[in-house]
Amino acid sequence: MVEKPTLKGAVILARERVDSRWQTHHWQLVGVIPDTGGAPRTLVETPDMLQRLYPGFDLTLFGDEAEGYYLNASSEAPSVFVSIRYDEAGDAYPFQCTLSYNEAARWMDGSERVERTIAWPELAAWMGQWVEAHYRPEPKKRQRPRSFEGKEGKLREIGDS
Repeated sequence: MVEKPTLKGAVILARERVDSRWQTHHWQLVGVIPDTGGAPRTLVETPDMLQRLYPGFDLTLFGDEAEGYYLNASSEAPSVFVSIRYDEAGDAYPFQCTLSYNEAARWMDGSERVERTIAWPELAAWMGQWVEAHYRPEPKKRQRPRSFEGKEGKLREIGDS
């Protein structure tokens, strides 16, 4: 079995009070930091805000996602993408994390709520080194315009007989 490079991260989510007729609060991603271990826990709790830390998320690099990591690593701000779900009580929790731009896009296509946050510097450098060593862009193949493949060839064959 091939070892896949993995770092662990901890996700921080914040719930903030909102003055709205339709909702009392709003959840948002604060950041992803190097894993701290342990169980999920509250970092800050005030009447207006709650911050929770969720440790233990794998940030694994897979060979078939190399293009997605390249797109992320070559951007102005390499990011961690976090899929966020809600429990029955309406509280948010992180479901999964990725460094692949393409994988995050597939999650969004599947109606997941995905937020991004800037990757910490060592994580961005680690991903960049992996991309440098493993990503090879596929050469672009020139496709013939469909107008040259049409009925003309068939008509010529029928006309020549």
